[in-house]
Amino acid sequence: MHPLLQAFVGLEMTAVILAAFLYLPPAKGFEVPGCARIIVFHVPCAMVAVLAYLVSTIYAIAYLVQRNVANDIKSAASASLGFLFTVLATVTGMIFARIEWGTAWNWDPRETSILMLLIVYAAYFALRSALPNGAGRAKISAAYNILACLVMPFFVFVLPRIAPGGLHPSTTLTSSGSLSTEYHIVLRGAMLGYVVLYLWMFRLVVRIGELQLARRRK
Repeated sequence: MHPLLQAFVGLEMTAVILAAFLYLPPAKGFEVPGCARIIVFHVPCAMVAVLAYLVSTIYAIAYLVQRNVANDIKSAASASLGFLFTVLATVTGMIFARIEWGTAWNWDPRETSILMLLIVYAAYFALRSALPNGAGRAKISAAYNILACLVMPFFVFVLPRIAPGGLHPSTTLTSSGSLSTEYHIVLRGAMLGYVVLYLWMFRLVVRIGELQLARRRK
């Protein structure tokens, strides 16, 4: 990544952290209004996780069409980052739950759905690690990745909305009129920063995968 973009990521994420604690006011509609600040970390993590899984699936499809090992490396790299951001979304959500609801885990529909998503992609990495390196592993991994992406929207967008008894704040909290202008400004800035951070990390992980492949071929 270009040094200017690296500097942008550092400055952007620093600005988000400072804004979260020094600029954002307590938000209405929460038991502990100050804990709403975690939204600017939790929501971008969840959204970037979805983006990473989608990118991973695109490269998985590209591998099945082209049988280019570079696509398999990119697919696995993006899936690993999606898993990382899903874990971060889970952890930040648990911190919020502990402050807002008294316990870190309540089996809320959104908590349950993100746990299922973690299990689905943990199985993906278990599958890859269980198979020997080569075209067979790449082909099977790509097929599983596509199936995982098909169920991912159900866990992320459908199940939390149809399951009863949800404690999780409504999605309208991030729509216009539910949070102050300050939150919308910082949240959009955080989304931009997290996306660029993901792209930077993606390039690094892909490069590591390429080096590992080159070493195996020697």
